[in-house]
Amino acid sequence: MSKKKVCKQCKLFVEEDTCPSCQSTIFSSSWQGRIFINDAEKSQIAQKIGVKLKGEYAIKVR
Repeated sequence: MSKKKVCKQCKLFVEEDTCPSCQSTIFSSSWQGRIFINDAEKSQIAQKIGVKLKGEYAIKVR
């Protein structure tokens, strides 16, 4: 099983060729930890890390 790819700019896990959150095309498969945001507007963690969309995010991307 290969690792998922992560947008290097906003750290969102993506399957497409363009990040749906920030429109970046720069990805990495080297990441550590993940967090899932269900409601970005009500989540204090999402506000703290600057996430505006629900989804799965990497904690650290190289």
